[in-house]
Amino acid sequence: MYFEPFIIGIASFFIIGLFHPIVIKTEYYFSHKVWPVFLVFGLLCIVVTLVFYWNIIVNTVIALMGFSSFWSIKELFEQKERVEKGWFPKNPRRKVPCSTDDKT
Repeated sequence: MYFEPFIIGIASFFIIGLFHPIVIKTEYYFSHKVWPVFLVFGLLCIVVTLVFYWNIIVNTVIALMGFSSFWSIKELFEQKERVEKGWFPKNPRRKVPCSTDDKT
């Protein structure tokens, strides 16, 4: 029997499940402005999968992490909007930048 598709499916389930709280915690503690970290990590994962080959499972899991990192960039900005709507808590310790619309 070939278990590779089953293992890849489970791995993708866990990777997506792992990145969801990472996005929430990252926006809470660091804001959405750290999106370049996700970009660099994603690019690094993709380069590693293109340059090195271990086996289909390892390379697929690394590629899944890379593309999940790319997706997390979009989710960071959406999480910022969710926080602004009040769906998720704001970090009270983080300083809110001054608005440019405020003329006072």
